[in-house]
Amino acid sequence: MADTTAPKLALARAVGTLSRLRGGGTSAPGKLLLRLAPDAIGELGSRLPRGSVLISATNGKTTTAAMAAAIFDRAGIPLVYNQAGANMAGGITTTLLSAARRDGRIDGELGLFEVDELWLEQVAAQLHPRVVLLANLFRDQLDRYGELEAIAESWSRALGDSASPPPIEAAAPSAERARLVLNADDPLIADLGRERTDVLYFGVDDDSLQLPGMAHAADAKHCRRCGAPYVFDAIYLGHLGHYHCERCGQSRPAPAVIATQVTLEGVRRAGFRLHTPAGDAEVALGLPGLYNVYNALAAAALATALDVDLQSIVDGLGRTEAAFGRAETVRLSLPASQAGPASERELRILLIKNPAGTNEVLRTLTIEPGEHDLLGVLNDNIADGRDVSWIWDADFELLDGRVRRATCSGSRAPELAVRLKYAGIDPGRIRVQPDLELALAQAAADRPVTDAPLYALPTYTAMLSLRELLVARGEATNAWS
Repeated sequence: MADTTAPKLALARAVGTLSRLRGGGTSAPGKLLLRLAPDAIGELGSRLPRGSVLISATNGKTTTAAMAAAIFDRAGIPLVYNQAGANMAGGITTTLLSAARRDGRIDGELGLFEVDELWLEQVAAQLHPRVVLLANLFRDQLDRYGELEAIAESWSRALGDSASPPPIEAAAPSAERARLVLNADDPLIADLGRERTDVLYFGVDDDSLQLPGMAHAADAKHCRRCGAPYVFDAIYLGHLGHYHCERCGQSRPAPAVIATQVTLEGVRRAGFRLHTPAGDAEVALGLPGLYNVYNALAAAALATALDVDLQSIVDGLGRTEAAFGRAETVRLSLPASQAGPASERELRILLIKNPAGTNEVLRTLTIEPGEHDLLGVLNDNIADGRDVSWIWDADFELLDGRVRRATCSGSRAPELAVRLKYAGIDPGRIRVQPDLELALAQAAADRPVTDAPLYALPTYTAMLSLRELLVARGEATNAWS
């Protein structure tokens, strides 16, 4: 960045320091810098010797980015990475600003950026990424994002905008345009690469995972080429699976990075056999659910596209820990009057934010034996989506007969309670407590046995509020770990 912009960088850094002291958000300095220097993302990103890679999806991008970061760390590649999850332009700019040195260099070699779906086009236009990973498109926050086709069109434009990157330092491989890493099992995602040769597809191939039919909330059911309904030969998650069009012959692309022999072990772990062009290996994840198998597969494919060795991929995936709120475990301290034989209780936080993701969380819970204690927290803030009707598209019926106590909290707690009642859960087992602090205390104290976990199912802003509450209680160290 030119010397004339040094005062702008200094001012933005000062704002960042002040924001942290006042407990402010992580994007404030980046937002200011973008006002002072609108091309700051591109200018700072050009300092990265290995260029940048971008990750976007409606579900799982934070976890996928964390998995990719663990792989690159294992491979010895220093990163500039928006680990805090601030994935719009301001947050990405803040990340770059924090890594920028005053001598014109940057503390890192490769940029790894999780990007919000609606910001991908703008960020890609400035960063000219080496690789773009697009993992899935599920219906989410319709009041903000619109229909899936609108996001797909935006992403198509983004890929076009990144077609002619400027020269980067000699250490970075040159390329005419970003290479794509795409989920072959998602028809909308797969379509983005059909006219290109620089695509690496990934997908799952395991008959044991097949669902009996397509879920009510499934999307992307029709062929974009001719409009006919797809025939799904296997459905794994939402609309993800194997498919073909009987009218025009379009079908799922053959993936080069594949997961087979998937094992799902409740809310604690999962595993699969990974197949890549460089060889095969067993992967053990300390994270649950098929959705995390897809996240791991996406991260493995991204690393494969960057020629990372297979052992680093396996080791990195095995070392990945839960991002906050994504199958994270916290130990709750109980007051002496409530503790009984034990003074703690395990809290497992499982983010829910749209029908497809919620269904996978519910599906994972059903693998766990016995009846469960739930703390559901439903908010309708802007970052959640004002329209909470999506809860009627999620299959809470999977919990029928599996709930001992459900505590409903958040700004739309009564609606969640009604949804659980219509899912078949006994109303006598449902409690409404809009105040989150009281709800957590009540749900934690109400337990049948000392080792029974409490499962928190919060929406996005509810998850952040829950983390802040846990930090205040001294049960978590900060809101971003």
